[in-house]
Amino acid sequence: MHPLSLLSLQKTVPEMQQQTDFAIIPDRDEIEKLDRDIRFFPSATTAPQRLSPADITDWNETGYLAPLEAYDAATADEVRAYFDGLLQQTLGAGRDSYSISSAHLKHRRVWDLMQHPAIVTPVADLLGPNVVGWGAHFFCKLPGDGKRVDWHQDCSYWPLTPTKTVTVWLAIDDADSENGCMEVVTGSHTSGLIEFAESDKQSDNVLNQSVADPEKYGRIQATPLKAGQFSIHSDLLLHGSAANRSQRRRCGLTLRYCPADVTAHLGWNQKGVVVAGQADPERWPGAKPPQTD
Repeated sequence: MHPLSLLSLQKTVPEMQQQTDFAIIPDRDEIEKLDRDIRFFPSATTAPQRLSPADITDWNETGYLAPLEAYDAATADEVRAYFDGLLQQTLGAGRDSYSISSAHLKHRRVWDLMQHPAIVTPVADLLGPNVVGWGAHFFCKLPGDGKRVDWHQDCSYWPLTPTKTVTVWLAIDDADSENGCMEVVTGSHTSGLIEFAESDKQSDNVLNQSVADPEKYGRIQATPLKAGQFSIHSDLLLHGSAANRSQRRRCGLTLRYCPADVTAHLGWNQKGVVVAGQADPERWPGAKPPQTD
């Protein structure tokens, strides 16, 4: 049996027809029509299971934690080899290296990674006992890739309220300043929704938003990670990454989690998987696990 299959917290059930493709960048007008509670909700955890009380304090002050360990070097090599195959299939189908999204609904090993206890436990330390995983997207910069991710806040893209989602950025490859590791603006998560400009499709921005003068909102900090390590950041934290000018690939898997009291609009609740505790099935009906890798 593949080692990662042991990480799944749910039994395999017959797969029912379900939506597996969702827009990476939802319609801006639809998002703006929603009545959302946009503010940072500090963690009130007093007895964390994996994090320390000092980590909780740092999280509330900076909106970011790293590095944390998901698994050992041998498993990191195995996960990387799995992604190598997935990327080869994706490029062979004529899609680019940034297109593998909602991956937990399509690939069983990503589903298992989303529920890995070494990841879910610190997330629950921040969010509370009832946690839903709802997104999984590979951000893969190929060697010499000229694309960057401009400064942005995740919450500006998502039809969720209140803004309590956290992102786990799991390093598939080693990530550093040479190959375009993520950078964050610590403390910016307390500034509410920050004004941004939209970039056009001809730009080298992977996404389509760009916040100017990020240093006004906090301290810019690089976040190098070794394969198998991860960071966690708030959906209100300004972050981005420079282009990969090196001859090494830089891939990270972003895993998105929120407390079960968050409401998802535009059908996004169909992406949700309860990874800790429980959730109201009317709010989060529960996606079915994919049957293949």
